[in-house]
Amino acid sequence: MINVKKLASVNSIQLTGMLYLLVIICAGFSQGYVRGTLIISEDVAATANNIVQNKGLFQLGLTTDLIAFLLDTVIAVMLYKIFKPYNKTLAMVSSAFRLIAHPAIGSLNLLNHYMALKVLESDSLSNSFGTTQVQDMSAYFMEAHHYGYLIAGAFFGVHCLLLAILIYKSNVFPKVFGGLLLGASAGYLIETFGNFNVPGYEGYTALIVGIAAALGEVGLTLYMLIKGTTTSYKNLKELPI
Repeated sequence: MINVKKLASVNSIQLTGMLYLLVIICAGFSQGYVRGTLIISEDVAATANNIVQNKGLFQLGLTTDLIAFLLDTVIAVMLYKIFKPYNKTLAMVSSAFRLIAHPAIGSLNLLNHYMALKVLESDSLSNSFGTTQVQDMSAYFMEAHHYGYLIAGAFFGVHCLLLAILIYKSNVFPKVFGGLLLGASAGYLIETFGNFNVPGYEGYTALIVGIAAALGEVGLTLYMLIKGTTTSYKNLKELPI
């Protein structure tokens, strides 16, 4: 027998919700505002000028992304502890996919974001290549970052799928969030595999992810912050492994 309250108290779940909210804010700022504002689709020169002229904002986007990924490491561990009493193996695999998605792939992928600025600032490259060529290099780094983001999204989509199953199998959160996370999982996977295999619909897939993630992840985050857990989970004293 194991005391569930020692593993996942209401306070720890609310802390997880607070960290998740910070992740959403940081990632939304970097992806939605910074890159969404500075990167002009199919206009390499305008994008390069935006990056150089807004260097501080561009660097801040990298910083907030990195903060989000660092926090996501903690969230992955805390979600494992929350769901471990219900299915230790599934909880571990779910958290592993989350760790690989953002703390691993996402963090490493930030090198592409960083290098998009560095090539534009490089005097040696400016002396060896023309302005247009240097701008193209920067654009390729940003494109590589975009596809790295999609690869991370595939792992995160599987994490959302497994997390949805854990919610269904336990009484930690209302089962409706399991359904919403299934939708979020489908959104991430559709975006990743759709953009790689059927290009040209990036706007639609991004919209699908935006809506699905807002309903699933944001909804669950707010529930963790406000409610903590279901009433039945709060009243649970101990649970056999």
